[in-house]
Amino acid sequence: MNKGSKLYKIIVSMLLMLSFSCKDRLVELNENPNAVAPNSANPNLMLAPVLSQAAKGYLRLGFGTVGGVMQHMQEDGWFAGYNHYQWAPENWGGWYGPLRTNELILRRAEELGWPFHAGIGLTMRAFLFGVITDLWGDAPYTEALKAGSADAITHPKYDSQEVIYLGIIEDLKAAANIFAQRNTNGIIAEYDLFYGGDAEKWHRFANSLLLRYYMRISEKLPEVARQGIESVYQTGIYIQDAADDATHDFLGTDRDNSWPTAGGFTSDDTDFRRRKPCSTLLDIMLANNDPRVPVWFQPVYCRWVADPSLTVPVDPYIRRNGVLTNIVSLTDVQYRQEIANGNTFTRHFNPNTFTTAVLDTREYVGIPPGLNAPDTYNYNPTPGQTVENQHVSQLAPIFRERTGGVLTMRLMSAAETAFILAEAALKGWSVGDAETHYNNGVLESLKAWEADNTYDAFIAQPGVAYDGTLARIMEQKWIASFAAATESWFDYRRTGLPNLTPGQAAQERYMPLRFIYGENELNNNTANLQEALGRLEPLSQDRGANSQWSKPWIVQGTGKPW
Repeated sequence: MNKGSKLYKIIVSMLLMLSFSCKDRLVELNENPNAVAPNSANPNLMLAPVLSQAAKGYLRLGFGTVGGVMQHMQEDGWFAGYNHYQWAPENWGGWYGPLRTNELILRRAEELGWPFHAGIGLTMRAFLFGVITDLWGDAPYTEALKAGSADAITHPKYDSQEVIYLGIIEDLKAAANIFAQRNTNGIIAEYDLFYGGDAEKWHRFANSLLLRYYMRISEKLPEVARQGIESVYQTGIYIQDAADDATHDFLGTDRDNSWPTAGGFTSDDTDFRRRKPCSTLLDIMLANNDPRVPVWFQPVYCRWVADPSLTVPVDPYIRRNGVLTNIVSLTDVQYRQEIANGNTFTRHFNPNTFTTAVLDTREYVGIPPGLNAPDTYNYNPTPGQTVENQHVSQLAPIFRERTGGVLTMRLMSAAETAFILAEAALKGWSVGDAETHYNNGVLESLKAWEADNTYDAFIAQPGVAYDGTLARIMEQKWIASFAAATESWFDYRRTGLPNLTPGQAAQERYMPLRFIYGENELNNNTANLQEALGRLEPLSQDRGANSQWSKPWIVQGTGKPW
């Protein structure tokens, strides 16, 4: 894990100033963004932008839009896209951009005879193309990034997902073979933001990504997946400890390089305040006394109390330390100050006479998915964005911070590899014992969030203890993917687990499966895109092929998730 040294921060700050904001034109698939002289570029200088952009993009997916899809969180302001899946076409320049820089890393690594840089380049090419095909489906792959070559290709064809996934696997196998040599010639450790030039840890990362993508194709190419996962398992070289997770920390110097909900960038911290826990996730965690609850979420500011002696159906005002005030609600800042000073706040209702709403009286309260008006949930007296909902939990205070503590961008984890192996063992593949892997997955997730001191009690909970079912494995893997929900989305797509249901205001009765191809491709690479659209399986004629509910190759014919 990166250490955030002073030198590292200076280097990365300078490099990030050189990185660009993608404009998503078709030419972005091909042109070098950094204007570096190709024949003299130092691969070390290009590592940091590629690694940083990949990590930030992946975190913003998993903690952002996909966190809403997988019902980890909901938003109670500007929520149509997050809660209801009202998605617009999505351009992919933010992923092809670092791929172009990465191609130059690979080229220069070969010219200089620096195999370690080549291994990193192959790993990151696999990771970035993996995100692209996971999100959209078919995409430019074999003809991408070639506009500057001798045989320039300005309108690349779309390769099938099958071709892309198999290419990803070959790149990762090649990278693993390079890292096995432990030759780190030429590397300057500070530029390797993930592992500081440690070839063994990169080897574990590459093999862990192999586990991910072998399992990804397991419903379509089961024998390839089985042989691949068994082969990686037999090496013993994959991420097994949370300390070796593939992570990168934010610098915290500005909004772009800070945690997405960090405070201080708007007058009212709206990015933080409108993000709430989803009841789908929170209710399961509460039922199992999950120690990650207080790490991720905070108690409601003002708790409902059932009071049969109340002479009116509901208190019009809040109570401070049991005494009725004349205040409807405090502001977020006021509540934090008052609670820090030891005050508690409640609001009473008479369960025999109050019939307007069903009130949640618990200490932690999440918002159900896909509500028409999530800002009114739990009888909030101050709907809208001016004052927060005092009767619903917010994210834990750590998520107001810009960086530090558990706030890290996590691309691959020991928890994920353990759950993959648990699923493989459940299939009967030769990878050890499913229960052992499952228990390790739970433990490593708790360790990653610094909540493992109660592991023994937690794993003994009836709703947590291994029960020999895929549903149990996938539920804990889904919970463990908090803040990195992208992988959980693709697991859901493959298995239909956990069993999630869109909310009342969702655009369809089904969960979305993919991103919509962007306008830039529709306008500039039309013929090739139309061919790719013909390979999607639309939900309905009205929706058409280019919708978030169309099935790409990876789930076609599997009967999953619906």
